[in-house]
Amino acid sequence: MAAPKVDEFFDTEFLTALQGFSLWARRIISGGRHAEQLSKDKGAGLEFADYKAYVPGDDTRTIDWNIYRRLGRVVVKVFEERQELPVYLLVDRSSSMYFEAAPKIGVALKVALALASISLSQHDSVGLFSFSDNLEMKLKNGSGHGRLMRVAERLAELEEQGNTELVQAIEGVERLRLRRGLLAVISDFYDPVGLDAVLGSLRQTRHRLLLVQLIGNHDLDPAGRRDMRGDVRLRDCESGEAVDVSLTPAILANYRAIVNDFNERLTGFATGQGAAFLRLNTDEEVLPQLAAAFEAGRIEI
Repeated sequence: MAAPKVDEFFDTEFLTALQGFSLWARRIISGGRHAEQLSKDKGAGLEFADYKAYVPGDDTRTIDWNIYRRLGRVVVKVFEERQELPVYLLVDRSSSMYFEAAPKIGVALKVALALASISLSQHDSVGLFSFSDNLEMKLKNGSGHGRLMRVAERLAELEEQGNTELVQAIEGVERLRLRRGLLAVISDFYDPVGLDAVLGSLRQTRHRLLLVQLIGNHDLDPAGRRDMRGDVRLRDCESGEAVDVSLTPAILANYRAIVNDFNERLTGFATGQGAAFLRLNTDEEVLPQLAAAFEAGRIEI
């Protein structure tokens, strides 16, 4: 199944509703353009940070003469520079994202576009990657006028491709040695190697993390589906492997317990790593869920 066309998810009303939302980095690695994020650099920025004792070579224009007159000490004001945050969007394009009548990929594209719009509006740079059983760079990092439409066009090119190999994708991003920034992973996080391996690879990344988990009602509780009752044959949409199962109440209860444990571990990892985390239900409207996540107007990473 192909991804939705640009005009199916490039919704101007949706993008307008995102105005006022921001992704706010506590500190970023220096080396980028001047923008809105606080960097580790101290210099001739606009954000006052601290005082320090004057030493020869300091800019005399930053001397605080009020303190000199009151205390007889020569100190200079130190400012924090604001720089752009590189944002790397990593979108899952594996077969599980295209499964079901209302596939997760539609929500994935809308969320990716929303994050790109928010980042570009605060003068950050945005790059786009997709992954399945291989990693593809769809768009190098950049910013500026017209960038959002370019992101939308590249998103619309994504098509169903192979199995979920998130661990390899994260390791592939690391091998590129990109400038440290924000890695936004948009996926259902169902990798055949298991959640432990996925969390292990995420733990090793150099980047800040924003994890966007996409999950549908059928993931949470398949009992609500008419075709998921009694004796059924379940087929993995990626590997093609099939298994015959009798969906008894005990089996369904065990399934729900496993899903809840998976979700709790993913949430706990994000909390422990200081990562931002969004869990979006793909059977519900995206905008209200994003508005709830950005309840205070911003997500801090």
